[in-house]
Amino acid sequence: MNKKGLTFVKSSNKYRINGVAIFVAIVFFLAALIGALSAELGLHLTTGWILFYRFVLILAGLYFLFAIKVAAQWEKTVVLRFGKFHRMAGPGLFWIVPIVDTIANWIDHRVMVTPFSAEKTLTKDTVPVDVDAVLFWMVWDAQKAALEVENYQSAIAWAAQTALREIIGQMSLADILIGRAKMDAELQKIIDERTTPWGVTVQSVEIRDVVIPQDLEDTMSRQAQAERERQARVILGESEKQIAESFGEASKTYIHNPTALHLRAMNMLFEGLKEKGALVIVPSSAVDTMNLGAISGLVTLGMTQAKKGNEPLSE
Repeated sequence: MNKKGLTFVKSSNKYRINGVAIFVAIVFFLAALIGALSAELGLHLTTGWILFYRFVLILAGLYFLFAIKVAAQWEKTVVLRFGKFHRMAGPGLFWIVPIVDTIANWIDHRVMVTPFSAEKTLTKDTVPVDVDAVLFWMVWDAQKAALEVENYQSAIAWAAQTALREIIGQMSLADILIGRAKMDAELQKIIDERTTPWGVTVQSVEIRDVVIPQDLEDTMSRQAQAERERQARVILGESEKQIAESFGEASKTYIHNPTALHLRAMNMLFEGLKEKGALVIVPSSAVDTMNLGAISGLVTLGMTQAKKGNEPLSE
């Protein structure tokens, strides 16, 4: 990964030698050695013929060493003959003519993953953000990937980063934070349009993380907290309003039924006094309304309830 946060896939060795070619070459080299010794000891050939015999077998071994190629199941290669496109080869075993044929590149047809990022990029509302993303792509035309662009891996990475910066500049911070799916789709569309001429298709783009400045993050946190407090106060006000409306409806019922109001007041007073150590403050108007007599009557009633609460239960 370089300083810009791009990951480049290292190209395969154009001249890689496989095990099959090495084995065949060793067989020819051994044949040259053993055959020359046998000819020298048994046939009594001249030194010139022995050297010619060795040269032919060694040359054949070198030919097969560089002529036999093996491509993996997921690979294809572009074969050039005298610098011009000749054919596509692979996967599996194939042959080339050394010196005459050259391999332009080994193309991997599997799905590739390229992380990329945009650092300190200004949004539409001039907020600097750092965005990390992952690109999933694959080569669908090995010939174009090898011949139309010098290094398709690095070209894809740069195209992805440029597209990401363009998208960030067209969106506000709020849209980036809540609209990642839309941003992924736009990025995939833009990058795919740029890479299609290279024989590459983009399967998906995923935004991994969006980093904003710490000061702005603190401000947004306070703003969110204030918004939640405002909502809590609104909900509390709505609750108070509903409670007041309920009391209003209840008062209409008690206006025409004083006995019900008296019983309700007595019940509320009883519920308060039956708690141990409870202190109930009752307005004098309420005492007169409930016909409890004087304050001493209330005290006596409270003490009686407390005493009953302290008595042990009989078996």
